[in-house]
Amino acid sequence: MSQLVELSRELARRHARRAAALIVVVPLYFAARPPTLPPADRAEMAARFRFDRRELPAIGDRAPKYTRLVHPNLAHIGGWISVLGAGVALADLDRDGLPNDVVWSDPRFDQVFVAPAPGTGQRYAPFALDPAPLAYDSCTTAPMGCVPSDMNEDGLVDLLVYYWGRPPIAFLCRENPSTRERLALESGSYVPRPIGNESERWFSNAATFADLDGDGHEDLVVGNYFRDGARVLDPNAGESVSGDDRTEMNDSMTRAANGGKKHFFLWSCANTGSEPSVNFAEVDAGLEEHTAHSWVLAVGAADLDGDLLPELYFAHDFGPDCLLHNRSTKGKLRFEQLTGVKTPLTPSSKVLGRDSFKGMGVDFGDLNGDGLLDMMVSNITTEFGLEESQFAWVSTGEIAQMTRGVAPYEDESESLGLSRTGWGWDVKLADFDADGTLEIVQALGFMRGTKSRWPELHEVAMGADPLVQEPSNWHHFLPGDDLSGHIPNPFFVRSKSGRYFDLCREIGLATPQLSRGIAIADVDGDGDLDFALANQWESSAFHTNVAPQHGTFLGLHILLPANGLLASDGAGATRVLDGHPAPELRACAAIGASVSVRRIDGRLLVAQVDGGNGHSGKRSPDVYFGLGDAAGDHPLPVELAWRDRSGQAQHTELSLAPGWHTLILGVSR
Repeated sequence: MSQLVELSRELARRHARRAAALIVVVPLYFAARPPTLPPADRAEMAARFRFDRRELPAIGDRAPKYTRLVHPNLAHIGGWISVLGAGVALADLDRDGLPNDVVWSDPRFDQVFVAPAPGTGQRYAPFALDPAPLAYDSCTTAPMGCVPSDMNEDGLVDLLVYYWGRPPIAFLCRENPSTRERLALESGSYVPRPIGNESERWFSNAATFADLDGDGHEDLVVGNYFRDGARVLDPNAGESVSGDDRTEMNDSMTRAANGGKKHFFLWSCANTGSEPSVNFAEVDAGLEEHTAHSWVLAVGAADLDGDLLPELYFAHDFGPDCLLHNRSTKGKLRFEQLTGVKTPLTPSSKVLGRDSFKGMGVDFGDLNGDGLLDMMVSNITTEFGLEESQFAWVSTGEIAQMTRGVAPYEDESESLGLSRTGWGWDVKLADFDADGTLEIVQALGFMRGTKSRWPELHEVAMGADPLVQEPSNWHHFLPGDDLSGHIPNPFFVRSKSGRYFDLCREIGLATPQLSRGIAIADVDGDGDLDFALANQWESSAFHTNVAPQHGTFLGLHILLPANGLLASDGAGATRVLDGHPAPELRACAAIGASVSVRRIDGRLLVAQVDGGNGHSGKRSPDVYFGLGDAAGDHPLPVELAWRDRSGQAQHTELSLAPGWHTLILGVSR
């Protein structure tokens, strides 16, 4: 009997312990669940957004493909190797004053196309860029993206295309030699000029323009993925594992340093006319070996410390991202790597420069309203997959710490509701409803198929680094396999609580796509922002903003005089012209110029002219501020800072009414 009593007591104690554990665990479970938004609030917030989707046109008569031929050593993971190449940009190519021309790389045809944005009229016939007569093997080369920029400073927008299989090509816009007007838009309007050594093989996934050394001219940064010289897209390469044919994967899932080299080019000189040219000199940026050869998927340039020299953020696959403090002088690059501060409560993976995630995209914007730029970074955050974290690197305001090697940023993605979405790529911050608060749109998706390959990917990710590097140790990833192929792109809107919520379903953007790049601009000039979306192995699309406006705005085309054509004006004060640039105006986007505006309610809004930040989506260089519904027609104080063509720092203060304005930057008095 005593044994039965003791057994009953032991069972009672066990039940009590279990009950106590439940008392602790259950509240923790509910506390850890992300907050939800009441349906009425979701509906109210979603009512502010509506987009009209139109597919980008099919061009040419080539039969589409849905995978690429690759090196024999990589054939069993051909689906994995084939997931990149869709990119898109919005720009004003025909000089009608609006960024209503779309340029996109389509992996189904491995070509770069140019066309009027859908709904903006048939101003010219769509066409493909032609790299001839440059050396170009279409069987082993594939475009990965395009960056519009006026590389030879003649007031006409050129196009830089970067590739897997060769260095980039600058497609420079021709002039009519007698009238100095641009030729009618067609393939023959552009002259292809090589960037770098044409005999080399690069595998570039990101490029951006920025004045790296402060001399007043746009320089070029190119981030590469596979090591330079590999033969990734060559199905006829030998299967040897040594010499030039050697093709290897990342040498680590968390600290890989065997990727392609980061290439830095300083602008040297240029010619205009019917046979334009531009010269960039490749220079050594003095990076540590590990940093120089990490696997780049995105790059961003922005002046974070106010000295008009852009810092660089590299989003790295298979290892820590990198923020570089710019300490360059004219003609000589120097960068110092910044690292965040680790506290006892901060995991290393959430410290800038120490993470082990898969950086895929980056963009800049003020997330906390302190007048300083923050950074939003995409990662792989698929539920039940590789559960990493997005980063919302929010400035601490201690900018002076950068001179001591400290990155003054803390990740607030979890508290902002931005930490988890899916397999992320490009990410863009923009104010789509003109209320003064940034929305966030992100490109998601990897491979779409019928068989989930997450178990196999988990096994690869858990493998020892020497095993990961050898392609034969990877499981098969082929067309028909699925990795995060059915998750819609999120559209994050900030609630009154300060937390972001994904409203893609409520605003009609819930169709899953294999998206890569996002481009943003006020394409139709109506005062609200539109966007284009580049998709992999399926049609890309343009989304016109058709929601009722909920606030006024200030939009700025910030320009520098082109090639001395406006020298008499450029020698004086900054000129302000109402509206969009006139066709006869010859000026270049002032990449890197910084601008701030003080709203009527006292809030300070900040932005910089973008030269191509991100993964494969490139916004127009125009600057846009939402002013909310209280601005009316009252002029607002605006401050600008930039470097003129001689490299001198300039500053001016203006008073501008809401609406679009064209600013031709001059010299401060």
